[in-house]
Amino acid sequence: MEKSIFEPGNKFRFNESVDYSTDGIVSKQVLDRTVGNVTLFAFDKGQRLSEHSAPFDAMLQVVEGMGEVIINKIPYQLGPGETIIMPANIPHAVNAIEKFKMVLTMIKG
Repeated sequence: MEKSIFEPGNKFRFNESVDYSTDGIVSKQVLDRTVGNVTLFAFDKGQRLSEHSAPFDAMLQVVEGMGEVIINKIPYQLGPGETIIMPANIPHAVNAIEKFKMVLTMIKG
């Protein structure tokens, strides 16, 4: 079943739609469809997603703060408004240089 925690037709701001958790990572599903999904994340400083790969391209957009994305062992620092595409089947990781929020869009196919 397709679902969204965000009600269609209502406007919102990503940076106001998720709160930080001390020493944690919070995620909220914005859209979850058979063709892909959009997830909003809030990372506390020092938190990380360990290296992994996914079978689909994923686009990461920083909404607030500073994060580091490592793609195939190459680090990229991203701040608000910056975006990077993590290619399918290539190892990547995400580190919070400081508290930061990001939107992850994955399109399947």
